[in-house]
Amino acid sequence: MDENPLIIDSAAAFRDALPDGGALIGLDLGTKTIGVAVCDAGWQFASAGKTLSRGKFSRDSAVLSALATERSATGIVIGLPRNMDGSEGPRAQASRAFARNLSQALDLPILLWDERWSTASAERDMVGQDISRGKRAERIDSHAAAVILQGAIDALAGSSI
Repeated sequence: MDENPLIIDSAAAFRDALPDGGALIGLDLGTKTIGVAVCDAGWQFASAGKTLSRGKFSRDSAVLSALATERSATGIVIGLPRNMDGSEGPRAQASRAFARNLSQALDLPILLWDERWSTASAERDMVGQDISRGKRAERIDSHAAAVILQGAIDALAGSSI
């Protein structure tokens, strides 16, 4: 568990941090890209957004800050890549570090959401939509971000998780 009060590991605590709801941004962090998704203020539907090329944190946070301002976002959901047994490896630690830095840069609550199977789910959905392999490669990260965000908002809309 992170010591930063803006870094949250449960949907119930995140919901408590956002009593008035509000638009959210979902992120799927890769080593080379950041998939971005957005949802409405009522936490109904997540939509795939852009895939950003990952660069220096200062540039990435400036782009995400502009998006948060544009969307009037009240919180961020970041996919936490856990191992299949639930343990956390280097990728999860990198995501936690990104979340800590982003929470300081944006001063918004951040929910770390288990992203196991998100990319596989996004790929399956895109194949089902008959999206070509080339277009899937371009869009997979933003679609995975939408899967992550939709899972989180479904939990936020539910009871206590």
